[in-house]
Amino acid sequence: MKNLNDLEKKINSELTTKINKTEIKHSQLYIEIDKDDLIDVILFIKTNKDTKFKQLIDITVADYPEQTRRFKLVYLFLSHEFNQRIILSYFINENEVISSLTSIYPAANWMEREVFDMYGVNFKDHPDLRRILTDYGFEGHPLRKDFPLTGHTEVRYSENKKKVINEPVKLEQNFRNFDYESPWEGTKYIKEQTEKNDKKN
Repeated sequence: MKNLNDLEKKINSELTTKINKTEIKHSQLYIEIDKDDLIDVILFIKTNKDTKFKQLIDITVADYPEQTRRFKLVYLFLSHEFNQRIILSYFINENEVISSLTSIYPAANWMEREVFDMYGVNFKDHPDLRRILTDYGFEGHPLRKDFPLTGHTEVRYSENKKKVINEPVKLEQNFRNFDYESPWEGTKYIKEQTEKNDKKN
């Protein structure tokens, strides 16, 4: 498609019942669907001669723990031929299992593993769904908004004991002092030094 307006019309006319909402923002097309229509919509945008979204850029999740449909899955696609982007999303409940895109986009393999590891979202028909970023035996999912900040253990190799050990997680950043002032204005200690220098002059 030559422009996003034509692309939006094409998708809405071809996939009438499968599209809940479309919107053009920031030179990208945003599409909202239901999870059951994921594969049909994906196959259309990848294979149709007027769309050709042949690259899956990323899969991520937004967590809304106060909502019944807790997780919003977000997929980013790129059409090299038309230089256009689509951001597709849908909501699911906490324990729902959703379709894997690995058979359509092989790159989804690692992206879905990361979503599984960080949020606990399960993918049906994934060839190797296991943790990818956290330690072996890690409990919980770090990017959920209800994930505790302390109380977990980490697995690491100890040079002193020459073996793998479990120990409590240390969150050293809790004890650091952060300066949230604008870098354009300068941090507090720089301001104080500048004022001293001004007084001397």
